[in-house]
Parts: sequence; structure tokens; C-alpha cells
Amino acid sequence: MEDTISNTEKRPQFGNRLLENAEEVFKHNAWDNVQWDEEQEKAAKEKVQLNSQTTFTEDTLKDLDTNADKHWDSFYDIHQNRFFKDRHWLFTEFPELAPDNTSAPLRVYPNNDETVKSIKPEVGNQASNVKRYIFEIGCGVGNTIFPILQYSRDPNLFIYGCDFSTKAIEIIRENELYDTSRCCVFVLDATKSEWDVPFEKDSLDIIVLIFVLSAIDPTKMKLVIDNIYRYLKPGGLVVFRDYGRYDLAQLRFKKGRCISDNFYARGDKTKVYFFTQEEVSSLFKEAGFLEEQNLVDRRLQVNRGKMLTMYRVWIQGKYRKPL
Repeated sequence: MEDTISNTEKRPQFGNRLLENAEEVFKHNAWDNVQWDEEQEKAAKEKVQLNSQTTFTEDTLKDLDTNADKHWDSFYDIHQNRFFKDRHWLFTEFPELAPDNTSAPLRVYPNNDETVKSIKPEVGNQASNVKRYIFEIGCGVGNTIFPILQYSRDPNLFIYGCDFSTKAIEIIRENELYDTSRCCVFVLDATKSEWDVPFEKDSLDIIVLIFVLSAIDPTKMKLVIDNIYRYLKPGGLVVFRDYGRYDLAQLRFKKGRCISDNFYARGDKTKVYFFTQEEVSSLFKEAGFLEEQNLVDRRLQVNRGKMLTMYRVWIQGKYRKPL
């Protein structure tokens, strides 16, 4: 159902739509920065305790780990490039990715009594020959890479992307938007201690980590973050966004899908972890990063046809490698 906006009413921009009157919840398809009360938090904890009581057998866990690449290949073989939408919201949340894009609105986050406001970075002198390198880990079929290439016309920008799935890389390379003069994608298991990549250590300006760390076993996350630190140049930035504790996706899991605390396997055998702010902060700070942003993005999504409300919880952060 499309939003109907009268001539006298202007629809709030994405990232700034706040639910101030509960009776208007079905007026739009989504609301930003929705706060939970104690009762809702308690109900979510109870659901997680319930769906975590039964865990997988050792044989099943071995299959999930040993054949992880095959499970992701199967996922992309089935869905091709139809499952994920292009992430045009990226530039509201992370304007650093395309500083020459002026069309995205600024995002305003309430943080207790304070307001943390995203500031668009300086575009800089694009006429100079200083190259700017972005690397996305877990690039999938290009739902982040292609929007960046579309919105940023910086001739000095080059984007690298990797994915665990060979099938995903095949799909992205077959896309008519894939331009080898502006981007390069390749297969990589980011949990390996040594990366085989087409760039040097201390060479990247930005590393993108969006809804991908959650797919990795928690015991291997530190290794991934340590390698990210090695390949970022001093002053380089990590932009992070992933599933938060008690997100709708976690609450929907049935008994028997739990691998370990807050770590699950979906029906297609792909895996997902649900973070707290503290966990994300510790991972990056212990690797040597400076924390520039760490927040919970709580969004209320609405199915107005079925009169249903669905609460999403995401953790978002920005982490800087010291100069």
C-alpha cells in the first residue's frame, strides 16, 4: 500500500520519521528511532530464552561449518539478485561512502537527551589524482557496490568487493553495471588468518561491513576485525551495520535453530548472530580502533494491510584507525 500524502502534509524524510502519536502508527510503512518500554524488552528476552533451549547436534554443527560456502552458493543460486534490495539508504547513514552525493537527507538520531547528527563529509578536490579505495566485505550480488558507483561520480574512486560465495561473485560480474575500471570483486573467506587480496596492507580508505559479521562464527570475529585493521590506511574508516539483540529476525526463530548464545542457523543453513552495542564496541576497540559512532537503530515497520507492527533492531557504528 502506498502512502497517501495530502497537499498540506509533507511526508517526513527517511531517517527522520518519528512516531509521536501511537494512534497514527498505521499512517506510514515505517517509523524511525522507536523506543522500547520495559514490558516489550522483557517479552523479547523471554522469546529468546525459549528459542535457545534446544541446540543442534554435533554432526549438524559440523555440516554448518564445513559446508558454509556451499550453503551460501545454494542461497544465491536460488535467489540470484532478487533477494536483497539495493541499499540506497547507505548515503543517509554513511555519507562518507559518496561525499559528492548531495541528494541523501541527513540522519538525526536521538541519544538519550542528546542528538547525534550525521555530518556530510567534505567532497575535497576531485580534480586531484589522489585515489580513494573502498573495500566491501561480503558484497553479495552488489547491492552496496552498485549504488555507490551510481551516486558517486568521483573519477578517483575505486571499489573492491569480496564474498564467501563463488556464485555471488559470478552474479555480480555478469551484471551490466559491473565496470572493471571502477570496481573489482573476488572470492574471499574473510575468516582466514591471511587474506589473498589485490591490494596492500595500510592502503584502504573505507571498509564496509554491513550485515556480514553476523554471518560469521563469533569465535572468528576477532580475526576478521584484526585483518580489517591491517588493511585500512592510518586514518581509515570502518562503517558497520548489523543485527541487534532482540531484532524481529531473532524473535521469530523456533526451537532447534540455536547454535550458541544469540547465534542461529536459518532454514537454508546460513547463520546469523545478534549483537549488543557493547559487543561491537569491544571487538573494534580491542583491535585498536577509535570509536566514532555506536548506536542502536530501532525501527518500527508496519504492514498496514494486515495491521501488523514489526520491530527491527540494528547496531550501527563507525570506527577509525588511528593516524
